[in-house]
Amino acid sequence: MKTDPEEEHKKLLMQQEINIVKRMSNIGYKIAVMSGKGGVGKSTIAVNLAAAFALNNYHTGIMDVDLHGPDVPHMLGIENATLQQTPLGISPVKARDNLEVLSIEFMLPKKGLPVIWRGPKKTGAIRQFLSDVSWGNLDVLVVDNPPGTGDEPLTVLQSISPLDGVVMVTTPQAVAGEDVRKCVNMVKGLNIPILGIIENMSGFICPHCQEEINIFGKGEGKQLAEELEVPYLGSLPLQTGVREKSDQGQPFILEDPASEISQKFMEIVSKIENKVFNPKKED
Repeated sequence: MKTDPEEEHKKLLMQQEINIVKRMSNIGYKIAVMSGKGGVGKSTIAVNLAAAFALNNYHTGIMDVDLHGPDVPHMLGIENATLQQTPLGISPVKARDNLEVLSIEFMLPKKGLPVIWRGPKKTGAIRQFLSDVSWGNLDVLVVDNPPGTGDEPLTVLQSISPLDGVVMVTTPQAVAGEDVRKCVNMVKGLNIPILGIIENMSGFICPHCQEEINIFGKGEGKQLAEELEVPYLGSLPLQTGVREKSDQGQPFILEDPASEISQKFMEIVSKIENKVFNPKKED
């Protein structure tokens, strides 16, 4: 008896959906990090957000779905790691205590090879991540999306249900704000909570004269949050130490917790924790 390929495909998709629901039900909270355009420090924020949760004793995972530019493994110093197949599914890579990572970077046969895929294959890969990876009982999963409103972020927003919220990252540039506005409207249209906007690279303190130089402007993130009626989480200054730590595979929140930017970032983390984990604290 011949099998109907279309029916078989439907069955596979149904089983995948069941697997996604099961996997996600073992995760306490799911948070996506988004930006309207590239180059605003979104992955740096996502990595340090996950590291901060892990530091605060949450068993944390970070899923890197920026398929064309998977930077999370490099920022955590584990770019040469590989994924392992277990009877329970694909096992993510352990980066630190309480912190596990999934990225397509671990699947590439050679460093520097591009991922040249069209939309359907990218959507399929992300759904396979969600259905086949065995995270176990995570407290929180942070998803680092690529910039914009394309296939990858849309797949994440529609496939993870419920998604507890989205953190938007922008810079003070007007063009970055315009692109974040599109992302905010996309998320609102899907009825997903927006946890707030972070204005990254907000001012640079000259190490010689201590004068603040607003290289990209200042205040666009706060103004945008007020206009769109979403929370404003705070601003982070532009510092060379953050870039250096990221290049070295060391999250700044772990390597230099006493720095000004780490203190400001932990204030933002606290706001996110209160919104997601302890919502009654805001009442």
